[in-house]
Amino acid sequence: MISNPVPWPNNARCAVAFSFDMDGESNLLRNFGPRAHTMIAARSLGRFEAQAGVPRILSMLARRGLRQTFFVPGWCVEAYPHAIEQILKGGHEIGHHGYLHEDPNSMEEDEEREAFWRGHETLVKATGSAPRGYRAPSYAFSHRTLPHLIEAGMAYDSSLFGDEVPYLLANAGAGDVLELPSVLALDDWTQYGDFEMFRSGAPIASPQKAMEVFRAEFEAAWTCGGHWIPVWHPFLSGRLSRCMAIDGLIGEMQERGGVWFSTLGEIAAHLRALMQSGTWSPHVEQLPFDQSAL
Repeated sequence: MISNPVPWPNNARCAVAFSFDMDGESNLLRNFGPRAHTMIAARSLGRFEAQAGVPRILSMLARRGLRQTFFVPGWCVEAYPHAIEQILKGGHEIGHHGYLHEDPNSMEEDEEREAFWRGHETLVKATGSAPRGYRAPSYAFSHRTLPHLIEAGMAYDSSLFGDEVPYLLANAGAGDVLELPSVLALDDWTQYGDFEMFRSGAPIASPQKAMEVFRAEFEAAWTCGGHWIPVWHPFLSGRLSRCMAIDGLIGEMQERGGVWFSTLGEIAAHLRALMQSGTWSPHVEQLPFDQSAL
């Protein structure tokens, strides 16, 4: 049912890459400015990530022998260096996620550029190397974002929804970046994110109900040779009952077999190797999109 499946390593049926967006308090500070400093309960949600959510997720991944991908805004890198050290110590990948979780679609061109490169430089300083991947805050990939990714030498983006297999984002002959798409059904905000302050009204589901949705997407990917890339936030999915449910889901995947667990950076490297050998070719989307029909 997938017209252009990727040949995964070791004849795996599908690729699985857990991705975690560690937003901390950046979203709150961006949306509420100076007022955010008075919102102690709201700030405690973000602070939970570094203090409990991320360590718990890292411990679970270590027990399962997995290395995965964390997208972190530059502000969080500076505010919580110990959490960043723990992520790196576990061998995990850290991807670019803006500086203060800015929405590029609401910014002027110079503002988007400043936020992108400030976040990029913060990650380079903290990790010692340039990030290989990017996820736009709130999925807000703008018509100006791709040139920044190409200039920064990014291997991949994981912000869009244009296919169920990876594809290529190209910019008028200036270069290209692999897109590793997800789907909103795999975002934990849709299950747990009932926060009026962020204008999010999703009813809070039980971990069991949430896993039904996540498991259905995995079953489809495993059956048809796709990939499974959830977008989870440690302040939501790092809570005890939810993390326990994730641990159980990983166990099910490992017992079934035929699953390639990888970072998003490893997926991108595998895809490039396939493209260079002529084994597999993605479809190409030229950005920005044609505006003539609007």
